[in-house]
Amino acid sequence: MALETKWVRYGKNQEYIGYMAKLDRVNDSLPAVLVIQEIWGVDAHIQDIADRFAKAGYLALAPDLYAENGNRMEDLKEERVVEVREFLDSLPHTVWNNPGEREEAIRQLEEGKQTRVTKTFEKMFGGIHSSVYIENLLAANSFLREECEASKGQGVASIGFCMGGALSALLACRDSQLKGAVIFYGNSPSKEEIKNIHCPLYGFYGALDKKISDHIPAFADHMKSNGKIFKYEMYQDTPHAFFNDNRSSYNVTAARDALPKVLEFFQQVLVKD
Repeated sequence: MALETKWVRYGKNQEYIGYMAKLDRVNDSLPAVLVIQEIWGVDAHIQDIADRFAKAGYLALAPDLYAENGNRMEDLKEERVVEVREFLDSLPHTVWNNPGEREEAIRQLEEGKQTRVTKTFEKMFGGIHSSVYIENLLAANSFLREECEASKGQGVASIGFCMGGALSALLACRDSQLKGAVIFYGNSPSKEEIKNIHCPLYGFYGALDKKISDHIPAFADHMKSNGKIFKYEMYQDTPHAFFNDNRSSYNVTAARDALPKVLEFFQQVLVKD
């Protein structure tokens, strides 16, 4: 069965835009999956993930967190993000989070590219507070539950990757109607935020991604002590971004194990609930 895919507007003033996918011959109202982007935006990888969930029988929506009034912000246009990703991919991963070494590498670029990479990097990795993104995601969930004819009246669950994984968890703290949240290698919410979670969480992590994975057992303990549901998979010898099949970090074994578990989780929280 073919997919119907399109970009849709939503929000109080139609200020947001997102990539939507559904089975084209299904006219029933469908439970919805909110797909939350990595730092790289709603690129081909994120659109492909949305398509996978649409093929599984859900309405999928991937909000473009880098768009304002339907258009990408200048420093976050697709070609600028790709330029930063290619620059970072040319460096050892340890340089990414080392400001001195990273800035030295930027100084080796030609002048115009130096300026572009610096501005886009700053915008992507620290220019916008997560509260701005959460407002977008909350609007997306309201749209899916209350306005979108393809999902009106149905439940919504979220899934996010890296930055989006952290936002998926944070969304569970802010949206009391969310049915479930999946976190792929994203930072956990604070102890204070945990108290506001009303839905199950399911996390997927690579053991080599120590900056994040080392904190997961403690997060699991905090969730349990607060009476919250949290299950997680920790894949040994697996790095960050193991689910992204467009990158060198892709781990087919971990990704193959994770996908059916995510689908079963969505079945439990969106269909059997």
